[in-house]
Amino acid sequence: MTKNIMLAAGLLTSGLLASTTLFAGQYSIDDFGAVADTAVLSTQAIQKAIDACSVNGGGQVVIPAGRYKTGSIFLKSRVSLHLESGAVLLGSRNLDDYAKVKPAYVSLRTQEATIQLIYAENAENISITGQGTIDGQGSGFKKLTWNDEGITRPHLLRFVTCSNVAVQGVTLRNSGCWMQHYLACENLQINGIRIFNRNNYNNDALDIDGCRNVTVSDVIADSDDDGITLKSTSPKLCENITITGCVISSRCNAIKLGTETNGGFRNINISGCVVKPSEMQAPAFFGRDGGTSAISLEIVDGGVMEGVSVSSVVVDGTEAPLFVRLANRARAHRQGLTVDHVGQISAVTISNIHIRNAGKTGCSITGLPQHPVSNVRLSNIVYEQAGGGTADDADKAVEEKPEEYPEATMFGTLPAYGFYIRHAANITLDGVALTATAADTRPALYLEDVEGAALGGMQLQGGEKAKANIRLKASRNIIIEKPIAGGTSGAAIVERDEVSSVIEK
Repeated sequence: MTKNIMLAAGLLTSGLLASTTLFAGQYSIDDFGAVADTAVLSTQAIQKAIDACSVNGGGQVVIPAGRYKTGSIFLKSRVSLHLESGAVLLGSRNLDDYAKVKPAYVSLRTQEATIQLIYAENAENISITGQGTIDGQGSGFKKLTWNDEGITRPHLLRFVTCSNVAVQGVTLRNSGCWMQHYLACENLQINGIRIFNRNNYNNDALDIDGCRNVTVSDVIADSDDDGITLKSTSPKLCENITITGCVISSRCNAIKLGTETNGGFRNINISGCVVKPSEMQAPAFFGRDGGTSAISLEIVDGGVMEGVSVSSVVVDGTEAPLFVRLANRARAHRQGLTVDHVGQISAVTISNIHIRNAGKTGCSITGLPQHPVSNVRLSNIVYEQAGGGTADDADKAVEEKPEEYPEATMFGTLPAYGFYIRHAANITLDGVALTATAADTRPALYLEDVEGAALGGMQLQGGEKAKANIRLKASRNIIIEKPIAGGTSGAAIVERDEVSSVIEK
């Protein structure tokens, strides 16, 4: 009896070892020949596991604890790539290990073949999950030309025209350029991931491009370039998107809608986030130590921005924390097309924002002549910045720069330590507290070519030598509730220049 039991147990053990699945629908890459040895390339073994999983109805491809090296792998429909705790998937440093892919979908960034570590196109029901790490080893790829991202420096993840996508729990590190690019995808969930991308140029943390029905939550990101970025590099707009509960460190723009804006942005909700300086020691490739902006909202290549809500964001640092820009760079999404119109920005609310340790530059909301930013409401904002503006800064004529790359510092030091607002209509500032910590000769607010504004419940602390707390130029239909002002020495509340229909309460 004992002998028979031992024989049966042995047969069972042999059967389990011979099986290519851990259990139904679960495939270990080790069973397909992957080796936890960074001297060995496991690309083919991982791809075989993915292909078998997809062909057999889908399931989970498991990367066990250990360090595995791979080149380009292609995620297929109904496959979840799962990294167990202690698993590290390393991108090869050899360009020959990456497959060049030109997506069928046409956008600004699919004009030629690109390389990426993990790629999916036209796939559905795909995910990357677990507590492991994917490390692109991106410092091994040198920047050769201005636009070589994805050409000689691989993306870590790139998903194109996919649906029902989830990326959850994993740590993503060290891409050759953008960490993640989701292009024209639907029903996308990004939750609880950690991102560190400060080892090369163009090191964005997350780029969502022309996608719809997206949730981004509980992400901790530290990037040399932009943090969480929505783009529109094709006629598809980004729409129905929430970003919440994230902690973001960026040397550039922490949360940005732009720079590419051919389609635009609609129904975007950003809330409950923290923007802070990086705590990591890492090489610097771009941007500035404290970051350029916390929130940038841009339309510069046509497109429409409407229905955007930004609320409950805490900001520590950044040079120019809030930046809203409508301009006319007019870059088309493919060769042979022309962008023949200026886009639109309207129906934007920014509320419950607390900013400290900001730089000297100031915040701005700017459109173009005859193309105003409209219907923007700022409420319950506490903004403390460095101050130090001079009389020359206060009297500075700000250039239009309609075709230049949009950046919060593009105008240099602004002629207001709080907000410079130009070419705008129907603007509301309610419950805004502005402070310059060093002596500053600039006004707190400067409105130029503004049609309709309501300014109320303001506390303006700074501008010790300023001529006025608020400057109005070539503006109309302005309602001002007398602010609580401190730090000024006999300054007027309002300085007017070519202004009509101003009501001061």
